[in-house]
Amino acid sequence: MPQFSYKAKLPNGGVTSAVIEAPDARSASEKLRAQKLNVLEIKEVIVNPIVALLKKINPLKPSVGSKELVLFSRQLSTLVSAGVPIVQGLTLLVDQAETPLFKKVLSQLRQDIEQGISIAESMGKHPEAFSTLYVSMIKAGELGGILDAILERLSTYLENAEELKGKVKGAMVYPAVISTVAGAVTLFLLIFVIPTFQGIFASFGAELPLPTKVLIGLSTFLRDYFLLVLATPVALFVGFKQFRKSEKGLLLTDTYALKLPLFGLLIRKVSVAKFSRTLGTLIKSGVPILQALETVSKTAGNKVVENAIATAMVSIKEGERMTPPLQKTGVFPPMVIQMIGIGEETGNLDTMLAKIADFYDQEVDVAVKGLTSMMEPLIMVGMGLVIGAIVLAMFMPMFEMSQLASK
Repeated sequence: MPQFSYKAKLPNGGVTSAVIEAPDARSASEKLRAQKLNVLEIKEVIVNPIVALLKKINPLKPSVGSKELVLFSRQLSTLVSAGVPIVQGLTLLVDQAETPLFKKVLSQLRQDIEQGISIAESMGKHPEAFSTLYVSMIKAGELGGILDAILERLSTYLENAEELKGKVKGAMVYPAVISTVAGAVTLFLLIFVIPTFQGIFASFGAELPLPTKVLIGLSTFLRDYFLLVLATPVALFVGFKQFRKSEKGLLLTDTYALKLPLFGLLIRKVSVAKFSRTLGTLIKSGVPILQALETVSKTAGNKVVENAIATAMVSIKEGERMTPPLQKTGVFPPMVIQMIGIGEETGNLDTMLAKIADFYDQEVDVAVKGLTSMMEPLIMVGMGLVIGAIVLAMFMPMFEMSQLASK
């Protein structure tokens, strides 16, 4: 989306300048007027497309870590509840920020608030630090006068979300390491060891067994096209990422992800846990149900779940309860639908959603442990079969030669 740099007058008479994203200059001006800013100057930022692409795909693009954000939320909550003015509290926290990026963000946040911009609007300018969910909850806290309580809930939510993410990542570390080592050993044998045997076999002058021929052919191909072999997975990864950027590609890959053997069920449980935790936290913080569902859909992490929530939102706008449209999507398990229904009937929806999230957090933990224990022997067996096949193919000619020599 295009970016526009602007200079605008604040309600208190001050002047601010920053960058805003919008489809065109008119939309950018309307966004700024909605923030009660009097636009003095606005122009499109011309960015080199190659530089923009490199920035977009840069895996080292700076961002604020969740641990630092949790610490900031808890500290700011304590300061606000103790009666410390928000600007003074931010001044204290700027000095305690660990990374230069977060120091810069907090400094700009303090300047904006001093100039009369609301905390939520100012945070919305820094997506590298504050997510849509974070900004929505801060906005609800400002409107309801319970900013300290909202910050405390945000800290708890972020900690739970990070713990859930850590469980899934932890399950993948061991299989990934073992698979990498197995792949490296296999490549080493094929590229450096097999050629040595190839020279020995050539001196025999006899017909080689088929498995040995296949292995030598594979070894020759890897040595001749080594750079191509290395570039292929990189190209496939980049192509996959580009495919997922399209609406159709994202929906297709996320749909099949939920149907994967072993991993599909885990992905579904993680999605339900995230949906329940996020929606429950937003509702408890006083965010209206439709706004909460919109925020949840943007942070769902799965296009199928996002579409299911969007479908439910249409029915809710027409006056229907949340449970029937969610049930029609077929994405959420019956138990989740039933508990949400009970929560709606009793008026304790946020409590029910928190219980669903706790339950599915435990389910994810069990699923991760089961998946890890299942994958370990499968990977070891697969590694043994590959290495065993290579060794057998190499020694088959020697066995045949020794048999001929004995005759």
